[in-house]
Amino acid sequence: MKLRNGWIAGLLAGLAALPLAGCGSNDTASFMLDGPDTALTLERNKSYFWSDEWDLQLVVRRFPDCQRRHDLKAASGNGFKMELFSPSPGVFIVKQGKRWYVTTLQTCDLQAYKEPPPEPGTPVGSFAEKDGVLGFAKAP
Repeated sequence: MKLRNGWIAGLLAGLAALPLAGCGSNDTASFMLDGPDTALTLERNKSYFWSDEWDLQLVVRRFPDCQRRHDLKAASGNGFKMELFSPSPGVFIVKQGKRWYVTTLQTCDLQAYKEPPPEPGTPVGSFAEKDGVLGFAKAP
C-alpha cells in the first residue's frame, strides 16, 4: 500500500506540473529619457512556447505624475520591430507594422490613429528583436 501511495503522489505531482510545461516567455525593452523615471517600455509576452503570437503592452511612465500600461495589437512571428518617432518634446508616435499610435508624457495616454500621420516626426529609434531578445536601439 505504501508503494502505491508513493506512485500516486508522484503521478499527481507530475500532473500538477504539466500546465507549466506550456508556459511561454516574456521580455521588455525601454527607451529612457532623463533616467528610469521617464520612459517608454515595451513588454511582450508569449503565453505558450509553441505559439508565434506575442501579446504587446506599452508602458508610458513619467514619475511621479503618471504611469499607464496600454495593450497594443498582438504581433506574430520573429523579427519583431516597432518604430518610435517624436514630432515634439514629450510626444511620441509609435509605428507597429501598419498600425500607428500617439502617446504623450504629459498624460501617459495612448491613442490609435485611424490613418497614418502625414509627418510622424524625427526618428527616435526602434524596439526590435535581435537573436531572440527584445531591445531598443536609438536612431542614428
